[in-house]
Amino acid sequence: MEYPNLLPRFLKYVKVNSRSDEHSDRFPSTEREENFQKNIIMKDLEELSLSDIHYNQKAGSLIAEIPANVDYDVPVMGFLAHCDTADFNSENVKPQVHENYDGESKIQLGDSEFYLDPAVFPNLKNYKGQTIITASGDTLLSGDDKCGISELMTFAEYLMNHPEVKHGKIRLAFTPDEEIGTGAEHFDVKDFGADFAFTVDGEAPGKLDWGTFSAAQFNLDIQGVNVHPAVAKGQMINAIQVGIDFHNQLPEHDRPEHTEGREGFSHLSHFDGTVDHAHLDYIIRDFERDGLEERKNLVKSIVKKMNDEFGTERITLKMNDQYYNMADELKKHMDIVDLARECI
Repeated sequence: MEYPNLLPRFLKYVKVNSRSDEHSDRFPSTEREENFQKNIIMKDLEELSLSDIHYNQKAGSLIAEIPANVDYDVPVMGFLAHCDTADFNSENVKPQVHENYDGESKIQLGDSEFYLDPAVFPNLKNYKGQTIITASGDTLLSGDDKCGISELMTFAEYLMNHPEVKHGKIRLAFTPDEEIGTGAEHFDVKDFGADFAFTVDGEAPGKLDWGTFSAAQFNLDIQGVNVHPAVAKGQMINAIQVGIDFHNQLPEHDRPEHTEGREGFSHLSHFDGTVDHAHLDYIIRDFERDGLEERKNLVKSIVKKMNDEFGTERITLKMNDQYYNMADELKKHMDIVDLARECI
């Protein structure tokens, strides 16, 4: 294998729980993210003898540098990968390595009842003869974005061991809280020190993304009135039903299961409730800022209309923006996109 440490590195990283928490009041949102950065990634960077390795507490980012090996000035290039994993069980991950996949068989996920079926996931056929790594069926694998971390570590190792490959200064950043949409707002661009940078976090090889959704999130808290159902007429207000009524007023098509390409959506990610109280969490996505604002305004108008009908504020809305489409800025710097495209 040309990169013998790539797979062992990845298998080591995915076993570490570094899940973020959108309900946390701290930054980074979890201590386990920091521990992963400081106790594991930092030590691996030190073993590779990279320079300027430091943890920026305010930014929640681990920074390192691959020193230049040319004696002339070139722009400083950067690469980033995020350390947190998504909102799913990330404890006691047991990665399963399936070598020389035949492109046809179902892939059993550990000893669980779950499997990956090419009939359901036809892209599996593209990986005939390759090694596929999966979870064991009861946890997240956390390949997003520990694939990216493993790749950047291996990239750094290769350049440090091959000085014949000439390059300028290269900065690396390992960041927190990407999965909950808050890590970037704390990022210290000056400390990072790159003139331009690429995030290593994507899909299949050769996939280049230079635009994203613009994003917001909101939650609803609904206060109901619980009355014995035998005498409930005209008195009970079922908070669960109110949540359902709200959801049904959003455009039916504009859900992730119905949209594709550049279509935006509203996604109900959590619904918990009783007759007394219900809580709903949503994310909103749209490629256009105007479209994002329209979706936000629709939510506000539905909540207002329903509260007006109740004659009191039974639905409490909390909403905030998460991030905006990076294409709005990259359109001014297409040379960076073209450089990446040329490399691919």
